[in-house]
Amino acid sequence: MALPPPHLKARKRFGQNFLVDEYIIGAIVDAINPQPGQYLVEIGPGHAALTRPVLERAGSLTAIELDRDLAEMLRHDPFLKGLTLIENDALKVDFGDLPGTGSLRVFGNLPYNITSPLIFHLLEQPGIKDMHFMLQKEVVERLAAGPHSKDYGRLTVMAQFYAEVIPVLEVPPTAFRPMPKVVSAVVRLLPKTLTAADKALAPYLNQIVTAAFGARRKTLRNSLGRLVAPELLPELPCDLTMRAEDLSIKEYLTLAAWLQDLDRKGLLQPAAAD
Repeated sequence: MALPPPHLKARKRFGQNFLVDEYIIGAIVDAINPQPGQYLVEIGPGHAALTRPVLERAGSLTAIELDRDLAEMLRHDPFLKGLTLIENDALKVDFGDLPGTGSLRVFGNLPYNITSPLIFHLLEQPGIKDMHFMLQKEVVERLAAGPHSKDYGRLTVMAQFYAEVIPVLEVPPTAFRPMPKVVSAVVRLLPKTLTAADKALAPYLNQIVTAAFGARRKTLRNSLGRLVAPELLPELPCDLTMRAEDLSIKEYLTLAAWLQDLDRKGLLQPAAAD
């Protein structure tokens, strides 16, 4: 196993768990399949378990690291020639400003404590070709879920609106130091090419799924009632007795378009129009 340097301990506030299993590391790098000349960006390189083998194959790599001690170690590692280090919070990085935008390949072992906001931040960034992330297995299951399941939710609908979601492999807790209490998994996200109309629809889709899954045990008549006036609910283009997990993504897009049209007509509830 590739153990992290003894003087660098994982920090809970950064959600750090260092990957140390060489077999798993190799499988992840094979899934990423880095090639010379590609624009690769790693989020949270940690003690460089993935950084080194990716650099060996690609020759160059940009890494984003928030932890100052880890950044200092990476900066002075003689085996990381070709590494460009950005010492910053990935949530604050504008990926559209990075070299190679339009064909960026992003990967990393994401901190558990910022997984969802970071994924949404990245899905909304322009110029990313694909993403490979280590996440909690339950998060990958939610990303890849289909209707009529407990894993299907707001994260599912919004992620699959923006990207194709492909689970790659499971990673046991024993592959990390310290060992997390959860099973992890690697997922591949392939961002879709969205039109201007798609992008304009996105806020309404988010409103619909937030309201629906915010009260997922209630019928749509109740959960969506805060978005529109009661007298407009019968016009809702779906069965009002259904619950949030019963609708497909296509049906949610139909609802989002309906909400967008109501907004154009000035018929949204004040809370929904904010």
